[in-house]
Amino acid sequence: MKICVFGAASFEIDDKYIKATEELGELLAKRGHSLVFGAGGNGLMGAAARGVKRGGGKIEGVIPHFFREETIEKIYDECDELIFTETMAQRKTKMEDLADAFVIVPGGIGTFEEFFEVLTLKQLGRHSKPIAIFDFNGYYKKLNEFLDFSIEEKFIKDNCKTLYSTSENPLEVLEYIENDNCKVLDVHELKKG
Repeated sequence: MKICVFGAASFEIDDKYIKATEELGELLAKRGHSLVFGAGGNGLMGAAARGVKRGGGKIEGVIPHFFREETIEKIYDECDELIFTETMAQRKTKMEDLADAFVIVPGGIGTFEEFFEVLTLKQLGRHSKPIAIFDFNGYYKKLNEFLDFSIEEKFIKDNCKTLYSTSENPLEVLEYIENDNCKVLDVHELKKG
């Protein structure tokens, strides 16, 4: 299974997040999966790739040309395949197309946007791929609380919570991805409007 990992690119992240994501990547590879990611060499993107490499897995990186040309972030140099795109939107689309499932590790604005895009597309019935949040150190606790509040306030239908899983345990994250039998719901069961 090709698992797309969305996560932070920052090199200033506390080492505990780096180690946990490296362990997740290694476990992912040892369970026979490959990695699709944004090709970053720093932060949790780089950590996931290093873990997958240590576990013997295949790595596909996807990154816009301008990241290299403008040296925006370090590119992971041990990808088995490196795909360049023109835009950020093309990068996301390519990763989404390549992936069989998505794992969201701690990250910033870009990671939030990637999570909400794949969640929205699943809500709209554009894919039925598993989505799992690796909630290491309770990083996504407040986000889940906000989504619960949005459900309480009737902005989101409550069955949208069935579209993804959250766990602090990397093994549980991968077991969810591997065993997801998500019933494909009709868009009208998932979206108000």
